[in-house]
Amino acid sequence: MQDAPQVTPQGGVQPAPGTSPMKPHRGGAILALGIIGIVVCFITGIIAWVMGSSDLKEMDAGIRDKSGYSLTKAGMICGIVGVVLAILGIFWTIFVVGLSGVLGTLGC
Repeated sequence: MQDAPQVTPQGGVQPAPGTSPMKPHRGGAILALGIIGIVVCFITGIIAWVMGSSDLKEMDAGIRDKSGYSLTKAGMICGIVGVVLAILGIFWTIFVVGLSGVLGTLGC
C-alpha cells in the first residue's frame, strides 16, 4: 500500500514516495486572465476559459495541485463572462449599424 501525499508547512503537497510530483496550480494567472478578458480584451478570456478547463480536469485527476481550485474556477468563469459579453457586443454593434443603415435609406 502506498503512502498518502503529505502537506508541507508552506501549504504545498508533497507527493507520496515513488510517485511523480504534482504540477503547481495556475489559479492566480487564470483569474488575472479572466478579469482582463472582461475588462479589456476577450482574447484573454478565451485563454482563461481553456486553461481553466484543462487545469480543473487535471486537478480532478490528481495531476495538478488542488489548492488553487477556487481561483481556477473563478478565473474560468470570468473568462466565459468576458467572451459572452464580447459576443453580445458584436451582435449589438451589427444590429445598430444595420438599423442605422435601414433608417438612412428610409430618410429618417
